[in-house]
Amino acid sequence: MKVLVTGGTGMVGSHFMNRYKQDGAEVYGIARNSASSRLAAVQDQSIIRCDIMERDALMKIFKEIKPDVVIHMAAQAFNGDSWNSEYVTHNTNYIGTLNVLYCARELDSDVKVLLACSSAEYGNITPEDCPLVEVRLLTPWTPYGVSKVGVEMLGRQYFLNFGLKTFLPRMFIHVGTGHPPATAIQNFARQLALIKKGVLEPEIHVGNLTSARDFIDVRDGVDAMRLVLEKGNPGEPVNICTGTAYKIQEILDMLVEISGTHAKVISDPALFRVADEPLLLGDNSKIKALGFVQKYTMYQTLEDVFSDWMDRI
Repeated sequence: MKVLVTGGTGMVGSHFMNRYKQDGAEVYGIARNSASSRLAAVQDQSIIRCDIMERDALMKIFKEIKPDVVIHMAAQAFNGDSWNSEYVTHNTNYIGTLNVLYCARELDSDVKVLLACSSAEYGNITPEDCPLVEVRLLTPWTPYGVSKVGVEMLGRQYFLNFGLKTFLPRMFIHVGTGHPPATAIQNFARQLALIKKGVLEPEIHVGNLTSARDFIDVRDGVDAMRLVLEKGNPGEPVNICTGTAYKIQEILDMLVEISGTHAKVISDPALFRVADEPLLLGDNSKIKALGFVQKYTMYQTLEDVFSDWMDRI
C-alpha cells in the first residue's frame, strides 16, 4: 500500500507517517521548504518538497506515486492565530484542499482521501449544547472554523459528485510531542521546562483558565482516524474525541505537578482569544462504534509532552 501524507512534518502528519511505516506501507510525505526545522519528527521517511498551493507540482507527485491512501493534514492549523492571518487561513485550507482533491480525482483510481476537518466547525456553542453530535448545525465563529467547514463541504461534494472516497474526521484538540508552542498545553509545558532548567524565572504566563476542552492524544487520534478510513462511511463526518473535557486550569495543575516546579501564575491579556467557548466537548459514539478504544490518559499525554520539551530546549 502506498500512503501520501500532506503536512508530513507536522505533529499529526508525522505520527501518521510513522504508524504506516511500522505497518510496512510505502509512505511519502509532502512538506513546504519552510518546514525543514521539523524534519526530525519523521524518522526514515521520504519527504517531498512541495507547497499544496502549487497544483501542477502537486499533480506531478500524485501521478508519480499513485497513492492508495492520501492523508491531508497540511493547513494553517491554529484556530487562535487565524484572526491575524485570515487570508492565509482561508487560502491554504480551502484552496489547498481543493488542489488535493482535484489531484486525487485525476488519478482515476480507488484512492481514499482523509481530510483534516475540525471541532472548530461547531463554533458558537454553549455548555448546554454539549456533547456535540455530528448532525448538529455548524455555526463557526473563527476564520479557521469557517475554513474547515469549507474543507468538509469540499470533501462531501467530491464524494457526492465524483464518487471520490473522502473521509471526514472532525478532529478535536490533538495533543502530543513535536508540536510548536502555539496552544495552551504546549505553551505551558515549554514555560515549565524553561523554569525547570533555570532559564526562566518561576513565573508562568497564562490566558483563560476556566474554559474546558475535549483533548485527545495524537496517538489515539491517529488510531481513530485510521479506523474511519478502514470502517467508516465516505462523505460522513465523525468526531475524533474522547468524550471527556478538562478545564485549562486542570491541565496547568497537572503539568506543574509533572514538572516538579513551583511558579507564580500571571494572567496575560495577550493570551486570551477573541472567541473562546466555555466548553468544547464531543460525542464519540460514532468512533467508538467503529471500534475505537482510548489508550492514553490525559496525565500520560502531558508527561510525554513535558518530557519532549525538556529534550527540545
